[in-house]
Amino acid sequence: MASGTPSATADSGKVNFPTDPNLPGEHFEVRQTHPTGDFKPDPSKSIPISKPRKELLDDIIALYEMKPTIRRVERYTPDCVYNDQFVYANDRYKMAGQWFGLPKLFKAAKSHGYQVVTNDRDLIQFRHEEEWHFKIIPKIATTNALVSLSLDPGSIDSDFIRVKYHKDQANDKDYSNEGLGATFKKWQADNVAKYMDSPEVEHFKADQRVGKTERKTYGTGKKEGDAPVKDL
Repeated sequence: MASGTPSATADSGKVNFPTDPNLPGEHFEVRQTHPTGDFKPDPSKSIPISKPRKELLDDIIALYEMKPTIRRVERYTPDCVYNDQFVYANDRYKMAGQWFGLPKLFKAAKSHGYQVVTNDRDLIQFRHEEEWHFKIIPKIATTNALVSLSLDPGSIDSDFIRVKYHKDQANDKDYSNEGLGATFKKWQADNVAKYMDSPEVEHFKADQRVGKTERKTYGTGKKEGDAPVKDL
């Protein structure tokens, strides 16, 4: 490769979030809606990414497949936020409770592939297909979601990139972060870690004292709720 020629795996250079790594995770939420909500991945069209970014995604996929380790949960900053249809966890202790708690609900989980659709300086987004085998009822559910990983400004250039905000969207509408559904999501995350008898989760208990800001609310998850349409 000639000197000065960009690498095929280089990020786009676009910056989406603040560059201060001391700001809590709430400041790093990506907002978007999608024209169709069709997030089924096509791995053959995945954008190439660098080795450290590929290793980050490998660890995230392993967490989805119920293979949590302390090292993999350390992919998140202590003040991280995780936000999906069912959970709003606003520190790494609560996050650990979610990943280590999955085997209580599911007997198996398998990723069916992902497609990287955004590789910005501070944001990786990928379409992801996951198969969930429920533990109590004989049911298998397959979900297709858009996963957004807002990267920690302090570790973007390191070999161990960390995440400030992890959002998992399963339909075209973004989350409003308010109302009864949002209240339940936060209550669930606030309480799961407390009642888990897990030394791995306890390893992160000090993280519940990290700096946080109030959960941002948007009234609606549609375009007028500060969630512009992005066709990825």
